[in-house]
Amino acid sequence: MIGEDVLDLDGQVALVTGAGKGAGRGIALELAKHNAGGIAVNDFVAERAEEVVEEIRALGVPATAVPFDVCDLEQVGAAFAKAGSEIGAVTILVNNAGMAGPTGQISMNTNFWEEDPGEWGKYMNTNLYGVFNCTHAAIPAMVDAQRGRIVTIVSDSGRVGEPRQAVYSAAKAGAAGFMRSIAKETGRFGITANSVALASIQTMMTDDQFAEFQKSDGYKAAMSRYTIRRWGQPDDVAALVAFLCSNRASWITGQTYPLNGGYSMAQ
Repeated sequence: MIGEDVLDLDGQVALVTGAGKGAGRGIALELAKHNAGGIAVNDFVAERAEEVVEEIRALGVPATAVPFDVCDLEQVGAAFAKAGSEIGAVTILVNNAGMAGPTGQISMNTNFWEEDPGEWGKYMNTNLYGVFNCTHAAIPAMVDAQRGRIVTIVSDSGRVGEPRQAVYSAAKAGAAGFMRSIAKETGRFGITANSVALASIQTMMTDDQFAEFQKSDGYKAAMSRYTIRRWGQPDDVAALVAFLCSNRASWITGQTYPLNGGYSMAQ
């Protein structure tokens, strides 16, 4: 490399939720490559978190697995304490855990007024209350350090709306609004808070499954709505998150960045 690493994280310790696979795994590995002082890897499934921890340690970066449910505030607090004692106080938080929670699946088959209200919680708990819980646990150490980065992964559906995703869209929009408020509360302590709004990311299928899906009419119809005719990859997400966590983004806060291949272009 010629010159400095522009994404140098200056030895800060990061905790990434939902990092046992997909975009979260990509984010954790990317942060490790840019002089993170350590990475706490969260996943609901302990084995997945441990696998990513081993990948990070192979890069020469300290890492620890912190399996917990983001919806459980007591578990969240214990995990931050564990990370602090093993690899150092967390001053970078990436709220990546989302979708329909650790065991649920997003349904796009039912209009809002026909939904079972009992299903709403699986979207609100992980995508909104989980962000509350982790951010609440993370900020005190950031205030003590007089620096910090909070990045929350939201969705383009929270920016522009999607049919048959009303509650999920509301949860993601709420998380982005929450980040804007947190940005205003914490800016004087050298903490930034931003969101990254995603469209479709290729994380849920194997390469063979996705190759087969690409032959389908459904995939072709979906791609017709994208300016750049492909789904996003974990590396796309990781690159933007690493920038927002770096010192180069120290004057950026309270913003929501669409990362969507041109799926939407609304302000």
